[in-house]
Amino acid sequence: MSDPARTVLTGWGRTAPTSATVLRPRDGDQVADMVRRAGPRGVLARGLGRSYGDAAQDAGGTVLDLTALDTVGVDAETGLAACGGGASLGQVMQAAIPLGWFPPVLPGTRHVTVGGALATDVHGKNHHRSGSFASHVRSMTLVGADGEARRLESADPLSQATAGGMGLTGIVTDLVMSLRPVESSFMQVDTTRAPDLDALMAQLEAADAAHPYTVAWVDCLTGGRRLGRGIVYAGDHAAPADLPEPERAAALRFEPPTGLPAPTWTPAGLLNPHTAAAFNEAWFRKAPRDRRQQLQTISTFFHPLDGVRGWNRLYGHAGFVQYQLVVPFAEGGVVRKVIERLSSARAATVLAVLKRLGASSPGPLSFPMPGWTLTVDMPARGRDLARLLDGLDQLVADAGGRVYLAKDARLRPELVAEMYPRVGEWLELRSRVDPHGCFVSDLARRLGL
Repeated sequence: MSDPARTVLTGWGRTAPTSATVLRPRDGDQVADMVRRAGPRGVLARGLGRSYGDAAQDAGGTVLDLTALDTVGVDAETGLAACGGGASLGQVMQAAIPLGWFPPVLPGTRHVTVGGALATDVHGKNHHRSGSFASHVRSMTLVGADGEARRLESADPLSQATAGGMGLTGIVTDLVMSLRPVESSFMQVDTTRAPDLDALMAQLEAADAAHPYTVAWVDCLTGGRRLGRGIVYAGDHAAPADLPEPERAAALRFEPPTGLPAPTWTPAGLLNPHTAAAFNEAWFRKAPRDRRQQLQTISTFFHPLDGVRGWNRLYGHAGFVQYQLVVPFAEGGVVRKVIERLSSARAATVLAVLKRLGASSPGPLSFPMPGWTLTVDMPARGRDLARLLDGLDQLVADAGGRVYLAKDARLRPELVAEMYPRVGEWLELRSRVDPHGCFVSDLARRLGL
């Protein structure tokens, strides 16, 4: 067989492109064979490419596109879903919702494979109640560095190291996860505006106590008395009785919109402090001061950005950085300091989200921990942004917090051990199961993982 041509890959942020040989296995046996034949630059699994930085890239090596491993089977009685590692959460939703079941955890897009969701141990709007994705995985098949497939239960140390392990412990070819019951494909949503950060955090805490799903949009460009103003959204699954009469007969129908395509070309500088401030003002004013139990589709509530295909192109050819931090609840003042710095720097942020996270999962490299998590998107332009984010990294590390590796494209390697104090434990296990570094990524090389 001739060598496949190399393919240029980036993360969703479209920064730091590198090239790799991309192979597309059709089943677990082919995955195992490709792992055994990996060259000196190693091998890495890739799903739908929704990690924002360089986590799913392997410069000069081999990348396995797992999207053909996309089977989904849902047991209508037990709510257990058996999925190929390349099946997307959207495919799980399409199979499960009509049967009255729902993924236990959803990140901000349905275009994430279940293998990728486990490798990054994704979290959603319900982490304060339901934990992260790995908390609901019963078992998995993991192809190791020797090319052998092993069936692992959730309590296995290797299984726990795989949750949040960024694909560096092996390749997940399939898994079984528990779903949660639902009665409709609609949500009842409360929307509340908050005039400043103190009010926003207080409202979000109250919403967490009353609702399973909560999230807040934050304006990171305002200052003074309006610093950190925002909008809290809180949701509950709707019952058929909550729906208009015509919708009740097909309460579990799920037809996600395909979305409109983003422009293939965006002028440089379209998103700047002036346009971002104008958008934020309009978005804040558009929201109702206090609206209760508005019916929304699951897609509208969970995945509004999926309504625009290729929305990452809106940031221009230079791409963007998504920065996500978490700090303990006792260090909530750090969130204020971060927003103050973003506001002072006039960072062009429009997509900024604040949530409260619950208990940590057992994974040594899993991101969630009890505390406040803030996520911001910024155009990847200029040295000023690098200096700003380096300063935020140190602020977060000093507070006992961390940044999310699935979003990272530029963290300094010396901060990894400060942010992830169990990284030594993870590295020791990884060296046992993969002593020659078969599984590798650009992120792993950059951070010494």
